[in-house]
This record gives sequence, C-alpha cells and structure tokens, in this order.
Amino acid sequence: NGSVQMECALLYTFLEVSPDCKFREQLHSLQNKQFQWQYCCCYDDAELQTDGNRSGHMQNGEPVSDPQVHDEVVRIIAAQLAEIGDQFDKEIKARVVNDLVQHFLNENLSREEITRHMSEAVEELARAIPSDMEREKAVLVLAMVLTKKIANTMPFLLPRVFSTTVNYISQQLHNYVARMV
Repeated sequence: NGSVQMECALLYTFLEVSPDCKFREQLHSLQNKQFQWQYCCCYDDAELQTDGNRSGHMQNGEPVSDPQVHDEVVRIIAAQLAEIGDQFDKEIKARVVNDLVQHFLNENLSREEITRHMSEAVEELARAIPSDMEREKAVLVLAMVLTKKIANTMPFLLPRVFSTTVNYISQQLHNYVARMV
C-alpha cells in the first residue's frame, strides 16, 4: 500500500546514501526484484476513504503527484538522517547487532517476533540518546542504522531485515514519516 511504499522509499534511500554500505549489490537487487515501490504507488500517500475517494493533497481541485519532487524530498531527508545515523553508529554495541543477526538467522521466528526483537533493540538504544533530539527521529534513525549494520554483517539477510524494518517503521512511525515527507 502507499504508506508502506513511503517507508520503503525512505529506508532504501537511507541505505543507498550511507557511505559505509557494504551490501550495495544486494540493495540494488532488492529494489529490482522484490520491492518495485519505485514504479508503483509510492507517490500516492492518500488514503482510501469510505466513499471510495482518496484523501490527499489538492491543487486547483486536482491531486498533486510529482514523482521527481517526491524523490528529491526523500533523498534530502534520507541524507540528513544518514548524517545523524553516522553519529549513532558508534554508540551501537556489536552485541546488539549480533543478537539481532541471530534472530534474523532463525527462520522459525515469525515476522511479528522478529519485529518485536527489532523494536526492543531500538527502544533500548533510544534510552541512551540525548534528550535534545525528537524521540521519533531518534527511533527512526536507530532502526535504519540497525538495518544497515545487520546487512553489513550478513548481506544475504538484507531482504528479511529490510522488510522487517519497513514493517516496524510503518507500525510505529508512519505518521512521523508522513509529516517529514
């Protein structure tokens, strides 16, 4: 759906602009094979209303949908978040990443269980973040940095980690991401 597409676009772009991404090949493969968000409804953040119409931005009575403007906005936001992520990166202990890697390697865990483990790790890390930063922004950046660190550790886990993180962001931070974009 459109809202998940927004989270996909933001996470993908965050990973793409991150300077120390060791899984570029898997990232591009992910975009080409699994997440065709760039070519579908990622620009439609309007929700379907009960009358069958879509709510959303209007200009002169017409919906506004400019993919190039959207791409540029997402790229700018992702670059800013990646800068913050570089600062957070040093604070994340290898133990946290290794624990999450083990959960992602366990194929017996359901999507919900893995999302819960990711959420717990993000919450634990967020407690150590300075209070001068918006909590939602800190949580968003931490989730994306964890995704990068897990994929840097085990690149083949990228599809599973990516979809889990998108799910987490969509569930926990959708309104914050929508306001940013």
